[in-house]
Amino acid sequence: MSERDECIFCRIADGKVKSDLLHQDSEVIAFRDINPLAPLHLLIVPRKHIPSLVELEAEDSSLIGAMVNVANWLAKDAGVAEKGYRLVINCGPEGGQGVPHLHMHLLGGRQLGSKLG
Repeated sequence: MSERDECIFCRIADGKVKSDLLHQDSEVIAFRDINPLAPLHLLIVPRKHIPSLVELEAEDSSLIGAMVNVANWLAKDAGVAEKGYRLVINCGPEGGQGVPHLHMHLLGGRQLGSKLG
């Protein structure tokens, strides 16, 4: 079984696992987190399998911009852009990354704490 076949986010991107997709284009997908930490908790995921931020290659750096653009659009669409929201990318086990595929969390819909740890 390939790395892509084992990755839950790749399987969602490939349509092999059902998800509440809120956005999809040729580079990025976005869907609701199944264990939300805020009223709005979305995941923005590149279609390309990149295990973590530290493994992002120079030729893939535009993906981060694409992910942020999608996050901004989703925040506006959800009505949280004016009051504020948080974007988080966890990197590696000690950074809290639970799925070994680069992804960004969009959190909003309530007052978030000022401390991150």
